[in-house]
Amino acid sequence: MTAAKPLKGVRVLVPRGGKWGDGVSASLRSYGAAPVIAPLINFAPAETPELLAAALARLQTGVYEWLVVTSATTVDVLVGNGIRPIPATRIAAVGETTAAALTLAGYHVDFVPEGDNSARGLVKEWPSELVAGRVLVPQSDIAEPTLVAGLSARGFDAEFVSAYRTVGVPVTDDVVRDVASGDISVLLVTSGSVARQIAAQLAPLPESTVVACIGPRTAFDARAAGLPVHLIAETRSAAALVEAVVENAVAGGAADLDDAHGGGR
Repeated sequence: MTAAKPLKGVRVLVPRGGKWGDGVSASLRSYGAAPVIAPLINFAPAETPELLAAALARLQTGVYEWLVVTSATTVDVLVGNGIRPIPATRIAAVGETTAAALTLAGYHVDFVPEGDNSARGLVKEWPSELVAGRVLVPQSDIAEPTLVAGLSARGFDAEFVSAYRTVGVPVTDDVVRDVASGDISVLLVTSGSVARQIAAQLAPLPESTVVACIGPRTAFDARAAGLPVHLIAETRSAAALVEAVVENAVAGGAADLDDAHGGGR
């Protein structure tokens, strides 16, 4: 390995396609890696579209003081339904990536947690002066109740609505074989859903395989799914995830196995 190409020859599983997958793959290639894009999850329309339509209609009439957005997929749902909240409705994003997707789509973002880009982080960092009011939280059908429960505990009238379904996508036999043989030696984990699909489709993993998670919450979910966790990106961003993999390679490829007991990378 050279300093300029610390990932030369390393095959990395990229578990999402689209612009995100293409961007991460381009970044990995710049360090010499050979990314393998193999989407493990996809998104489907909500099973209760009438409930979603009713909630979005209320949003457009100004019923909610806040709209809380937790993923770029939710942004796609808002755009796809032509939703534009009234100016008085404020918007919170769970993290920088979601905030960027909202901004790109033309929405104004009023609050983003600075430290922990997760549902827990958003609740923990919510400014004390922003209290009461109705909040709409459109999320995946399998989203944990962390956000709604946390906001409710702060005095908000928080309402969850299923905006989309998260479904698993079978990987090809070639990917299964190459992960099992260790030929694909680094797996990127971008969410709890991805972790559960890796566990279901690709486990048990070779001991030499490096599992890199996009943040502490995803690392927690990965461990809960039975996966080892070797690297944790400091922030929930694609750049931080790639950086964690690169720094590990520069350090000699010795993943911090003690991380299973908590802590950073």
